Formats: sequence, C-alpha cells, structure tokens
Amino acid sequence: MFSRFTYTLRETFAGFKRNITLTAAAIITSAISLLIFGLTLLIQEGFDNLLQRWEGGVEMIVFVNAGTQPDGLEFIQSTLNEQVSVGTVASFEYCDVVCSLADADRVLAGDPTTRKLLNETNIPTLFKIVPAESTEVAFLRGLKESYQQLPSVHSVTLAEEQLDLISRLQGFVSTYTTGLWIALMLASGLLIWNTIRTAMFARRREIEVMKLVGATDWFIRIPFMLEGLIQGLLGAIGAVGIMQFVNWRWTQGVRDFPDSSGMTALVVVDGYQWTVAIYILLFGALVGMIGSGIAASRFLDV
Repeated sequence: MFSRFTYTLRETFAGFKRNITLTAAAIITSAISLLIFGLTLLIQEGFDNLLQRWEGGVEMIVFVNAGTQPDGLEFIQSTLNEQVSVGTVASFEYCDVVCSLADADRVLAGDPTTRKLLNETNIPTLFKIVPAESTEVAFLRGLKESYQQLPSVHSVTLAEEQLDLISRLQGFVSTYTTGLWIALMLASGLLIWNTIRTAMFARRREIEVMKLVGATDWFIRIPFMLEGLIQGLLGAIGAVGIMQFVNWRWTQGVRDFPDSSGMTALVVVDGYQWTVAIYILLFGALVGMIGSGIAASRFLDV
C-alpha cells in the first residue's frame, strides 16, 4: 500500500518536470480565471452592501438625531402614519440603535475610523420609507423637504436615480466579469487537459508495458489526475493570495473617497472574503480534477 502511494507521488511530480512549460501555463491561466471569479463574488457582495439599505422598495430615509426622546419619535411616526392613510406612503420601518449600528457596519466598512466614532449614544436612528407605487419623484422631493422641517430630524436621503444607476452598474460588471472568468476557466481546463494528454503520449510505451504486466486503468490514471488536481490547486492558491491583496489595497484606498460618494460600502471586510477563498480552492481543485480525469480516460489507450 505504501509503495503504491510513493509511486503515485513520484510519478505525479515527474509529470511536472516533463511538462514544465505547459504546467506553468495551466497554473497561470487557472490563477487568473479563479482570481476574476473571486473578484466577481467580492464585487457582487460590495454592491449588495451598497443596496442593502434600500432593499424592499425603500426610496427615502429619514435620519433622526441621536438621543431623541420617545415623544419626538412618536411625532415623526404619527406624521408618517398620516402619509400612509392618504396613500402617498405604502409603509415605513423604524431602525433603532442596534439596527443603525449594524447598518453602519456595512455602509462604513471601508472607513473604520469613522465607524469607531459611532456608538449607542451618538449614532442617528432612522425611518426607512416605502412610497406608494404611483408616487412621482417630484412629490417625493416635496416630502423630503417637509420631513426635513420636522423636529429631531437630522437629515433626509432620497434615492431618486441613484438606485437605478447602482443596479445597472452591478449588472454590467457582474455580467462581463462572469463571462470572462467562465471563458478563462474553460481555457484553464483545456490547458490542463492538454498537459495530461501530452504526458500520456510521452509515456505511451511505459503505459503499454504497465498494462501488459496487469496494472489496472485506475492505477495508471491516478498519478495523472493528481497532477491535474495539484495544478488547479496551485492556481487557486495564487488566486487567493492576489485576491486578498487586491481587496486589502481597495479597502485602504477607498478611505480617501468623499463620504457622500457611498463607495465605502463597496468593500468586503466581514469575513466573506475567506468564504470566497474556500470557493476558489474547491473550484480550482474541481477544474483540475475534471480536466485531467477526462484526458486520463480519453487517452489511456495510447
């Protein structure tokens, strides 16, 4: 049993040496395609963070001064209830201190300095307002101005055309980056397939002798499949390292953006990047195993 294991490892690494150029090309292509795959997931998560505040049809947010007493909140709530009764507001939801802090974790993910300044005593709470479907933007602007005059109201944010712009940008980026990493992943699989095919042709006489002395097909296949698996994993490890560096540099750079830009939400620092790293490693191993497995089965009879 141990001798089979050592034989498998020896033949696997011998294959790397015999096809060093093709192996390097396959690993680099795998790394690039998996990197784009990982960055696509991070970009989508960043846009989700940016849009999460506005989910559920919310188009207006009324920020309430920190420390506002219950009677002040009740006055704002009664005003919103009047709008619901006349049909201009479909619904609204109050986001308390705990909810606002969680919201700040997402929106200010790229600006930890500002986030540290916010706590239970100074963070504004907010009302998320969903207008009626027939409400026009001009009327919403009027509501915004009237809400800003209410006591205890800190500010009012109206989505207007920003939501449509963010959604269109998310769709554009996701579509093209997804298409790119799929194309590169296919190229990576083909390169691994070609590497294993070349290795099997180079050893065709040895494989023929092994069959004559009774070696099973799986005994012959395993070193080639392991070679493809390692190629995919090496590419994945490289992609994870580059992805983490790019994400770190983006997180550092976004701090210099204006607060009004909203770009600080387009960072991922909540651990999701490590989940993406696991996806990359699994996907890289899977592509390598599939590419080498197909080649090892297809060209076994050499």
